[in-house]
Amino acid sequence: MQVFNNQFVIFFLRKTKKKPKNLILIPTKTSLLCYFCNMQIRQPIRNIQDFLLSTYFADGLRITIGVLLPSLIFAQFGLLKYGMTLSLGALCVSVVDSPGPMVHRRNAMLITTALIFTFSIITGLTNRNHYFIGFLLAVSSFVFSMFYIYGVRAASVGTAVLLIMVLSIDDVRPWQVVLLHAAFVLAGSLWYTGLSYFVYRLRPFRLVQQSLSDSILEVAEFLREKAKFYHQNNNYDKTYSELLQLQVSVHEKQDAVRELLFRTREIVRDSTPEGRFLLLVFVDMVDLFEQVMSTYYNYQQLHDQFDKAGILSDYEMAIKRISYALDDIAFALKSGGIPVISKRLLIEIERLKIKINNLEKNNQNQEYNTLGIIALKNIEVNIENILARVKTIFSYFKIRNSKDIVKADVDTEKFITRQKFDFKLFTENLTYTSSTFRHSLRVTVVMLLGFIVAQILDFSHSYWILLTILVISKPGFSLTKERNYQRLIGTTVGAFIGMGVITYIHDRNTLFVILLFCMIGCYSFQRKNYVVSVLFMTPYILILFDFLGMGSIALARERIYDTFIGSGIALLASYSLFPTWEYEKLKEAMINMLKANKAYFEQVVKLYFEKNYNRTEYKLARKEVYVSTANLASLFQRMFSEPKSKQLFIKEVHQFTALSHLLSSYVATLSLYNKEHQFIFESFENLKPIANNTDYLLDTSINNLEQGKDTIDNVPLIRLNDNGLAIKKGEDLVPEQFDLIQKVAYDIYKLSVKIKL
Repeated sequence: MQVFNNQFVIFFLRKTKKKPKNLILIPTKTSLLCYFCNMQIRQPIRNIQDFLLSTYFADGLRITIGVLLPSLIFAQFGLLKYGMTLSLGALCVSVVDSPGPMVHRRNAMLITTALIFTFSIITGLTNRNHYFIGFLLAVSSFVFSMFYIYGVRAASVGTAVLLIMVLSIDDVRPWQVVLLHAAFVLAGSLWYTGLSYFVYRLRPFRLVQQSLSDSILEVAEFLREKAKFYHQNNNYDKTYSELLQLQVSVHEKQDAVRELLFRTREIVRDSTPEGRFLLLVFVDMVDLFEQVMSTYYNYQQLHDQFDKAGILSDYEMAIKRISYALDDIAFALKSGGIPVISKRLLIEIERLKIKINNLEKNNQNQEYNTLGIIALKNIEVNIENILARVKTIFSYFKIRNSKDIVKADVDTEKFITRQKFDFKLFTENLTYTSSTFRHSLRVTVVMLLGFIVAQILDFSHSYWILLTILVISKPGFSLTKERNYQRLIGTTVGAFIGMGVITYIHDRNTLFVILLFCMIGCYSFQRKNYVVSVLFMTPYILILFDFLGMGSIALARERIYDTFIGSGIALLASYSLFPTWEYEKLKEAMINMLKANKAYFEQVVKLYFEKNYNRTEYKLARKEVYVSTANLASLFQRMFSEPKSKQLFIKEVHQFTALSHLLSSYVATLSLYNKEHQFIFESFENLKPIANNTDYLLDTSINNLEQGKDTIDNVPLIRLNDNGLAIKKGEDLVPEQFDLIQKVAYDIYKLSVKIKL
């Protein structure tokens, strides 16, 4: 094998026709600098391309067309007010048209269509009487806020109905006009529903491709963050915190893809090569993420030993290059191209192997700890395993359209979460202990208060106060606080931009182009970045009113005033009126985390000691670990937005979250040993005490949290005794992994008595 400097090789290859075999290029500082300059130029372009091909931009275009087109067409015939009513119906229905299985979206849009048609009539016929409409608003706010118990999409149905009520609350019309108005709202709703379904049928796999691509980008970002552990002078706590947040995001994205994949008929029936291809990529990406999760070491010790050798920066670069390969896969899914694995990546991995071997060979004076070198070699092997899976995913693209593409072995039915829509669940939550019930009470009071304030102030568009309250009020204080700040910043900045536009630009064509741009921006960012969405929304509204002959600086000021009033009411209520704090959910989240880790460990143990084991149960247990980890991590992060007095046991909960993450990482490592070697222990008896004691420690920890126990029982650690283990050579890491898992379970057990919730 020949190792050369890049600059020498370039000259050598120019002068020589015959290329040497097994050539390894070692990049110089100059070549690396050129590469990174090129990367810095290409990255913003790739980011723009990714966004334009994403589901966010596709949603923005679809909603913009659905909302704007009726008004444009009717305006050509001098019937703009009817076109605006059609657009209103389309806008309300678009609220529930978030990504997901088409059957869910279709059903939600049809239900929303029926409800907004009904409430458009009811509101129009009763809004003459302020007392009656106030009562109707309060009752509707409570009932539709309770829809949160049925999930996010059901909650958005309630939001859409309240939206049509708020927008119709000040429009007093004769009953004949009310019915005509409701009919146009109905027509607009049906128009948008039909448009959404038509776009889906044109490219039924497009949403799955975009969502799968987004989930792969999150895994790539997770890898880049994990690579920071190998960076000198890294802040480990900050990196770990970022990893937890990214893990939440990865889970959310993968769960969304899972719902789409397993509920799309064309994919479930294996009727097309594209469906089988997407399923294969997703299954391998989930397994790849498990491999990434399984790598966890004492990074401080690694830096103490090897910083002077400079080898850890090579690990960082190798991991980053794998993440760039995942970026290429994600982009190819959206663009329809065929990605090519970077030769620079393969060179980097080969270079890493050579450096490790040289480090070991030159360690005759024991300058470096033997265990440290073993750890480096294990990490490198894991990187190679991850790379092998990445190569496999790359290979799928070459047979993407082949009818011979294999079927992924997945029992899709077991991975689908079904939401019950029974009235019993509604009545069971009509209790003060239910956070949804308290949220509904709070929304009822603040909407009624906002209505009263709006009537007293009598602004020309005082319904903006109610709109602000509606979109800001969330079940928890932290979410309400976050959305509140986002709304205020976006509205204020957007209002100044809007004032500048309508003051200095008077050409109608130019204004229309800006309006179109702002609409697309508003609807594209509403799920990605709410601040940016509101920043686009405010100029869009001001320009729209300018087209209607009502645009002015006073209107922009009024929007700012109304937003501040609504935000203040919503935020104060979330703190003082039937508040819901995150610590109230901590016990349940922590117990669920322990139960999920225990079930995961039990399934992995079965991988070793049961022949012909069905891996479906193992995959289900792994999925539950990801779900519970994401729930606990996001809950923990939300606690930091709450008042200090409500941040109970913050240090202990942080330790618990870290230990739980470590436990699931160790269990994932144990499962990977089995996948890589496919062996069965001939004798279970030697490891059985450790496995049983681990189960016992986790069970005891669960009981401690449930009962609030504050004393530690004398639970011994079972010593590792592997003298009688019948294991093949090279597989002695397995007993050590069982021992590591037991020790982490013991640490969790000791911590569980300190947390009294």
